[in-house]
Amino acid sequence: MDPCPFVRLTVGNLALKIPVASKPARSVVHPSLSPCFCKIKLKNFPLQTAVVPYFSPENQFPDNQQQTLAATFHLSKADIDKFAQKSIFSAKPCLKIAVYTGRRGSTCGVNSGCLLGKVSVPLDLAGTESKACVFHNGWISVGKETKKDSSARFHLNVKAEPDPRFVFQFDGEPECSPQVFQIRGNIRQPVFTCKFSFRNTGDRNQGSRSLRSEPSSSRRWLSSFGSERERLGKERKGWSITVHDLSGSPVAAASMVTPFVASPGSGRVSRSNPGSWLILRPGGGTWKPWGRLEAWRERGSSDGLGYRFELIPDMSAAAIVLAESTLSS
Repeated sequence: MDPCPFVRLTVGNLALKIPVASKPARSVVHPSLSPCFCKIKLKNFPLQTAVVPYFSPENQFPDNQQQTLAATFHLSKADIDKFAQKSIFSAKPCLKIAVYTGRRGSTCGVNSGCLLGKVSVPLDLAGTESKACVFHNGWISVGKETKKDSSARFHLNVKAEPDPRFVFQFDGEPECSPQVFQIRGNIRQPVFTCKFSFRNTGDRNQGSRSLRSEPSSSRRWLSSFGSERERLGKERKGWSITVHDLSGSPVAAASMVTPFVASPGSGRVSRSNPGSWLILRPGGGTWKPWGRLEAWRERGSSDGLGYRFELIPDMSAAAIVLAESTLSS
């Protein structure tokens, strides 16, 4: 089957200029001395934040500047259709960006950043499944001042481009070694089988027992052997999945190299200590590393699932980040 149509909406090349006359009082740190940041919001998608570099007023943004991504949104065909729906109750789709001076975070529950202004970029996503479209590239005024020379200026690049991809789905829980289906619309076609396993016999026996244990049994394990969370983390590190084509030949494998363990004092896997899978492919009679997938739970009200996928080159070079974004959960 053909890949499913997806669109990648990117925001990048951020920069901020603030005229000398607009410097705040001495009690406030000027943006040239402290990083600024912005909050980027697209309807029905988790909020994303990014650092905004400061440019002195006399400098221009270089035309040949390589794209520096600040936020990425991945839109499915269903997302695009929702944005295209016309309604008297909803405005046209747009990307909303709030620009702040000062550092990100909060102190004693109070946000430390000071709102400088807001930017809204209209989006017309029709046809972006087949061709790229730039919605904005350049400087735009932000803040209360309306005159060009006296207002703060915010630089950004917003564009959409086709991002077709194949979508696969397990036909059951992965540990039950189900078939893998390729999905396109309402069509489901079996294309792979998979085998869930552990690295050694001891882990396999221990893991199978933990997967089928009852809550009361889990409590006995907890009292006898310490932290259930730590025990499960050690077991999960041995989890692996091998994917075969329909003829039975192995085509890929994934092994959990960092367990998904919540940070101390919290119930979430943090970005600073994500869980990760190493993805391998067969070659030369052995398995070779191909990619690395990391995932974590984002902080804040969005409570999204963050992920990063890195491609591992053959010649031991640095990993290449191919995708990093947040999914709604």
